[in-house]
Amino acid sequence: MTSFLTSTKIKSVTCLLFVCLTTAAQATTPFPSEFPADTVRRVEGSVSTQGPYRPARTLKNDILHTKLNLRFDWLRQHVLGTAVLTFKPYFYPQNRLELDAKGFDIQAIYQIDTLVRYDSLTNQTIREPIQDVLEYTYDRRKLNIQLRRAYTRKETLYVQIDYVAKPNELPRGEPDDHPNDKGLYFINADGLDEGKPRQIWTQGETESNSCWFPTVDSPNEKFIHDFYITVDSTFKTLSNGLMIGSVDNGDGSRTDHWKQSLPHAPYLAMLAVGDFAVTREMMPNGLELSYYVEPKYAADAKAIFGRTPEMIAFFSNIFGVEFPWEKYAQISVRDFVAGAMENTTATIHEEGVQADTRTLVDGNSDAVIAHELAHHWFGNLVTCEEWGQLPLNESFANYSEYLWAEYYSGKDEADWQNLQELKQYLGEADQKMVPMIRYFYKDREDMFDSHSYSKGGRILHMLRNYVGDDAFFLALKNYLKEHRFATAEINDLRMAFEKVTGEDLNWFFDQWFMQRGHPVLKVEQEFSAANQKVRLKISQLQDTLATTVYRLPLKVDIWVDSIKTRYDVVINKARQTLEFPAKYRPDLVIFDAESQLLGTIDHPKSRQEAIFQFYNASTFLSKYEAMTQLEGKLIDSTTRHLMLTAMTDPFWKIRQMAVSNFAEYDGLEFVEAERAIQSRARIDPNSQVRAEAILTLASFGDNSNDPLFREALNDTSYLVVSVALDSYLIGKPGDANDIAARFENSPNDAIVAAVGNYYASIASPDRYEWFLEKMDKMNPSDRYNFLQVFGKYLIKSPSEIQRRSIPVLESLARNSPSYFVRFGAYQVLGLLTDIQGVTSIRKDIRSNERDPKLKEMYSQFGEF
Repeated sequence: MTSFLTSTKIKSVTCLLFVCLTTAAQATTPFPSEFPADTVRRVEGSVSTQGPYRPARTLKNDILHTKLNLRFDWLRQHVLGTAVLTFKPYFYPQNRLELDAKGFDIQAIYQIDTLVRYDSLTNQTIREPIQDVLEYTYDRRKLNIQLRRAYTRKETLYVQIDYVAKPNELPRGEPDDHPNDKGLYFINADGLDEGKPRQIWTQGETESNSCWFPTVDSPNEKFIHDFYITVDSTFKTLSNGLMIGSVDNGDGSRTDHWKQSLPHAPYLAMLAVGDFAVTREMMPNGLELSYYVEPKYAADAKAIFGRTPEMIAFFSNIFGVEFPWEKYAQISVRDFVAGAMENTTATIHEEGVQADTRTLVDGNSDAVIAHELAHHWFGNLVTCEEWGQLPLNESFANYSEYLWAEYYSGKDEADWQNLQELKQYLGEADQKMVPMIRYFYKDREDMFDSHSYSKGGRILHMLRNYVGDDAFFLALKNYLKEHRFATAEINDLRMAFEKVTGEDLNWFFDQWFMQRGHPVLKVEQEFSAANQKVRLKISQLQDTLATTVYRLPLKVDIWVDSIKTRYDVVINKARQTLEFPAKYRPDLVIFDAESQLLGTIDHPKSRQEAIFQFYNASTFLSKYEAMTQLEGKLIDSTTRHLMLTAMTDPFWKIRQMAVSNFAEYDGLEFVEAERAIQSRARIDPNSQVRAEAILTLASFGDNSNDPLFREALNDTSYLVVSVALDSYLIGKPGDANDIAARFENSPNDAIVAAVGNYYASIASPDRYEWFLEKMDKMNPSDRYNFLQVFGKYLIKSPSEIQRRSIPVLESLARNSPSYFVRFGAYQVLGLLTDIQGVTSIRKDIRSNERDPKLKEMYSQFGEF
């Protein structure tokens, strides 16, 4: 799964700046991307303490098949269901069936048998179904059904349950309850939210699908199913597997029959209902792909999801296992509670994945699309047996983002993403260090963090580097084949690698998966001219009582007289000295030359060494490190020339960094730098670089007379237009009102936010309704960003406008489906505490918030 807390990166939420569009990154990165995809659903704000032991669930009965007949009461937001479960005792004889069924009204439970008799008159064997009413006990979470007698594992049983599921009326406050998890969600159920589609969708991970159908809601259970979904004929449905029938009921309703014929875990079952445009295409092997979007994005569906066929072919090839399922569909829904979810054959994405073709110029959703697709091998085909083994699902999906980027966009792009993931994990590690595989934890939702995602992906990258590509992908192929349609734990993965490599890899899996923390290395470099040697003193500075002394196989590159020599080394002591021959003082030493280590390395370098590294190291990460060290040091012509050279680097991130280094620059060779940056603003093929160039030029002073900013308003990139617009309007030129009016109804929310920035600066009362109208139509991430702009507007507005905004902000802070929108509205209310009653409103909002993430965020701010 990807969530707003993962595709999407974890950082500390310690401040909220009401500043918009001050850098290119701010212009394109919404608040949710500061949290972890499939990305991460829950965030812990402090060092985790050990919880109870969490074993895999003991399976007394094995659910083989589930047949559901479902209808929906939109007014009451109820599910009217009949479930027929086919099961048998797992091993030992059983006389009871225990199911997870949260918040149901149970209407009747029957055991279904077949009476077999011989009719002597017709000489035929007749089979007649019979139903016996069964006794049961039910506490609105666990349903215990008394069977007729004890049955053995050789007997197959059938139980029918008639029920009403009430996802909005679930019992709360129970152990392991998560107050926002409902399993099934009605969106705009009464249709009163004008402009918002009516939808139903489900989200089962971790154990929420038992809020809408009875099951054994555990990842180590697997079953097949048939779902019969009855809806208004104007709606489309989507579920797992193939639609094998659809019947018009003659009363304005239709029943669609979806069949999942290959077994999967209960949390992966799904359905969605609504008005969707559907685009279909067929792969050469006959696999059907479909993309469900809101009708206004029908023409853009292939631009959004169109690389999916190539992704499936790529992953099938690199994993060594063909895509194992009957179809693959992707659907975008409103108000989704995660970034995306990998339901088998039918991934759900949040609404932000929808974008018009022009928006996609600035970036696509390939990372999250690849992430959820990869889960169909790692997670869906082979499933972690218990939530403490979640990295077997999420680490592979996370690393698959790297694999796809490496294949499709090149290693530089993949390594840039890799660096972001490393930073994400390190940011979380400041507050939380736990083992990757956790047998002890407080809450299964705690597993969805940057350890399971970002750290796990980086561990797999190290493992790949250590064993080599051939061994790495062969081991994955064997792992997938051996455990297909079953479950696994971390030792199964280790054994797969050991069988391929012939090496005992317990040391690797123990230090990276079973221990917490990461290596913190200090490298001290010395050169002895007398001995003609360079000496590296390596210290592992991490708390070795809390974690371990790591064994670290890595490579060291040493340049002497401009000639590079690479050495293989193994660091395995807390203090260790390495010596290498060097006739002269080295030009440069790069420790961990492949930049593959998950950890931190403190290896001081001089300015000259950093310059040498930029020009001579071949990898993006080495160039990035050198440029980072040289940031803000344009005091000499050598460094300035390096930055100007970097503006023509083949990789866009290097060019962007070089451009940004000249922000507010007014030193020597200014004219040459300005011309180079203007060139980047006009001709660079990457919109991020063009936007950065405009921001840098804007930092030089008044922009109102520079024609470049006006030219940029016609750029093909929405990002560039939004940055140029913001930079141009900030000087309030004579035509500012006309320019703002030209763009105020743009279909792109970043451009609308730029106009909003200008309107906030002049704080005209007649713009109030415009702010509300625009904010109401935005998706959650853009709405959060726009709330910041709205806050700037309110600060400068008359008290009458401020008072009018309070009910609007209060409603958002209490009722928005997106926790970060609630948080943003709460923060804007914090700007209005001089108004009587606002402080009390905010206090009440805090005390009634149920979302654990947001409660934790309030506590970090010292306000809860």
